[in-house]
Amino acid sequence: MRTPSRARFLTPFALITSATLLLTACGPGSDTGGDTVGKAAGADQIPTTDVVSGIAEDPASARLLPARTTSLTLALSVGGTPPGTTYLADGTTLTGQDVDFADAVAKVLGIRLKTEQASFEAILPALDSGKYDVGASNFGVTDERRKTIDFVTYINDGQGFATRDDSKLGKVTDLKQLCGLNVATGAGTTFEATLEENKHLCTDAGKKAYQVQTYSEQGAIWSSLQQGRSDIVMSTINGLRYAVSQQSGVKFLNEFHRLDVGFAFKKHSDLAPAFRSAVNKLIADGSYAKILKKWGTTASAIPTSQISPPELKG
Repeated sequence: MRTPSRARFLTPFALITSATLLLTACGPGSDTGGDTVGKAAGADQIPTTDVVSGIAEDPASARLLPARTTSLTLALSVGGTPPGTTYLADGTTLTGQDVDFADAVAKVLGIRLKTEQASFEAILPALDSGKYDVGASNFGVTDERRKTIDFVTYINDGQGFATRDDSKLGKVTDLKQLCGLNVATGAGTTFEATLEENKHLCTDAGKKAYQVQTYSEQGAIWSSLQQGRSDIVMSTINGLRYAVSQQSGVKFLNEFHRLDVGFAFKKHSDLAPAFRSAVNKLIADGSYAKILKKWGTTASAIPTSQISPPELKG
């Protein structure tokens, strides 16, 4: 495969590297994030339309909360490319699709959210300990996670691929198409788990296994692709589409596997019914569609919210 010249990619990749970090809501326990030609991404390009302040409280949904619930602690993994959670240009205001959905649900339920930042991989374990009441970081609903975590779905996202414009790679429908390649992805994500679990497909077919290259930052992933150390990126569908739309020289290949995405709670949480009712209220009154439109993720809409549905297959 021809390695692109450094000069061709340096400017857009350098800018996006400095502006963004990886948010993988479809991580090992998670995930995925949606959510991705144009200029390099920057805080001044993040959508700021207010789609939350006009949302009214819904007494029917609020009554489903445990008695005397007035506030909850929300854990967010910060540092993603939109629609993932990031900062506005002021450096202090958090924004992103998960932020809007969490704030919208809080409005419907008439409660206050105390937001705390946490690393993606730390949130799910901390829910069980009671450190946080709810997590919202584009967590993909998998059968493995449902054993210890309850989810209230609000979108779907999942796994996808992107590569350089000059790559001969096409639509990836079988991981054996990656045999012999270097695949960049986020550390501790469902992408890493999927890749590691299926490396044997190549050797079983008598081919050289692909190499999984993991990074904790989005910028490092794209730099690896830029410099020719990686041949392809696996990450969230919505996140890849957005990232590709913000930089030249790269292309989104295809969706590989869709997953429902949901608010995360400790198992058997009594908060889940209220959150499900609130999401369904947002869907019914049109607020839901406004949030998706703002973040360019309309294709990730779900018809109704569910509590811990089985993992999507196929």
